[in-house]
Amino acid sequence: MNKNTVLGFICIGIILIGFSWYNTKVFKEQQRAQFVADSIAHAEALKNAPKIDSTAIAAADSAALAVSAATPMGHMYKDSLLEVASNAPAEFYTLENNKLKVVFSTKGAQASEVLVKDYRTYDSLDLYLLRKDASDFGLSFYTDQQISTSDFTFSKVGQTDTSLVMRLNFSGNAYIDYMYTLPADSYMMKFNVRMVGMDRYISRNQSKLGVDWNLMVPRLERGYENEKNYSTIAYKYPNEKKVEDLGLRKEHSSEEVNTKIEWFAFQQQFFSAILMADNDFIGGDLAYKFAPEEKYLVEKELMECAAAMQVEYDAAPVVDIPFQFYFGPNLYKELKSYGYGFEQIVPLGGWLIGWINRVVIINCFDFLNGFISNYGIIILLMTIFIKLVISPLTFKSYMSSAKMRVLKPEIDKINQKYPRKEDAMKKQQETMALYSKTGVSVFGGCLPMLLQFPILFAMFRFFPASFELRQQGFLWADDLSAYDSILDLPFNIPLYGDHVSLFALLMAVSMYFYSKMNMDQMPSDPNMAGMRGMQLYFMPIFLLVLCNNFSSGLSYYYMLSNLITIIQTWVIRKYFVDEKKIYAQLQAKASNAKAKPKSKWQMRLEELQKQQAEMQRQQQARRSEMDRRMQNKK
Repeated sequence: MNKNTVLGFICIGIILIGFSWYNTKVFKEQQRAQFVADSIAHAEALKNAPKIDSTAIAAADSAALAVSAATPMGHMYKDSLLEVASNAPAEFYTLENNKLKVVFSTKGAQASEVLVKDYRTYDSLDLYLLRKDASDFGLSFYTDQQISTSDFTFSKVGQTDTSLVMRLNFSGNAYIDYMYTLPADSYMMKFNVRMVGMDRYISRNQSKLGVDWNLMVPRLERGYENEKNYSTIAYKYPNEKKVEDLGLRKEHSSEEVNTKIEWFAFQQQFFSAILMADNDFIGGDLAYKFAPEEKYLVEKELMECAAAMQVEYDAAPVVDIPFQFYFGPNLYKELKSYGYGFEQIVPLGGWLIGWINRVVIINCFDFLNGFISNYGIIILLMTIFIKLVISPLTFKSYMSSAKMRVLKPEIDKINQKYPRKEDAMKKQQETMALYSKTGVSVFGGCLPMLLQFPILFAMFRFFPASFELRQQGFLWADDLSAYDSILDLPFNIPLYGDHVSLFALLMAVSMYFYSKMNMDQMPSDPNMAGMRGMQLYFMPIFLLVLCNNFSSGLSYYYMLSNLITIIQTWVIRKYFVDEKKIYAQLQAKASNAKAKPKSKWQMRLEELQKQQAEMQRQQQARRSEMDRRMQNKK
């Protein structure tokens, strides 16, 4: 190790130690500043607390003692009315329209149960997106002590067919109202928090309130892996079209959001619970954790979601903080109809794949659904339509392969002409010259296939996320959005699962015959034996394992796509392609081809050939010189 290296390491060490010391000092200063701010806020809260009449206090204290005598000793609140509210029993009230039935608990003045009508769970039970005791929602703030509204029982002060108002009273005619409004024919529920006289209690230094929501999202679908793979927490920034999320296919994830967001969604595969702040959240923390498979099967729990967000608060005699809840299906057009970008949570893919799904696939699907109720038939017709649209690309790909195939004798002659490895450059150059004269493109068969990939990927994203396929049966599959099973295994095979999906099996068989059909048309090449084996056997087996737990609608589509492509290939070969005629056309084109100016690529190839020839000449000269010297020594 030289001197400069040692000095470098010493400098790096000094910088790291200094940076660590500086960070520690800054952190301690921040802690001290926060402590001072909290102390001031606490003093202001005590100073601004209104004086309460002693008679009212005594009456409230007597009521608190009466309630607490029948309940276990809990948190003691300085406000007598809060103490009463903390121990009062919960009561339940209901708001209902033709889409939702929401049961509210006065404990925390929050939704206790949410029934989504017209839909059922995988086992044909009522679909509760919020189950009893599975949700906890509340506002948190500081008066002369930490307060969370979820700890108190509100009292009902008004109810109509579409609205409900619950109130939490503080001493001195201060109170908080939770006002819910459920319009007819809507999955959206308006929620307004009204704070009256709370500026006398909440510190003037407090500029934000906490919004805390914990929810255990229930199991609603058939397959653990499939439901888990498409569930997450999503959120949207203001003035942005796309949404962010905490990631898919993870056991757990969390994220701290330090900027404003409009809304966040506890997103299950096909249903979501969304909370939107009309004036935006100013930041917070989001996290989810999936339940283990045992709890998923027995207790029907999918994932635990938590949001600790914040909203702005400006002290005033009356403060309104408007929110909106969405409880409903992840139907693309339904979500889009609300105009808040909710539809972006449907995982339809990136800009190109998503555009194909939104503009082409979904509209085509909806159009066919207007005439046909059987979704298996709709997928069949849609597959035929897609194959007809891309048939020119299929034809062009096959023609390119046919041209390469008929030129195989000419390629063999070139290979025989340059059998040595040293002549690889010459062989390559002459091969490319042959292709140039005959007008054959090496990538002619690949490019049309590559252009089809966006459609294949679009279908891969569409079927598992398509709400329309949920619980739609076809043949032996009772739910095209989940896996189909013709045999439940008494054990679990890693990656494959504990069942046998017939659609996945038929898809793999169709892929095998399609690959074999293509290989029979390609000239045999001993150097490509490994690649041929991978295409013929590995890919069908790989997709069989991959699709066994995927949507049966997806496997059904890929099976149909392979079968239709096999038929297309047979028809093209039988009626549209004459290889003898193609060979004659290529020969005629080669004989009539005029000398073209050399391209830059050809010039570089010739330059490389010259350099290679020169290197070989120099190597041969060195070997000859060494042989001569060895002979002289003898």
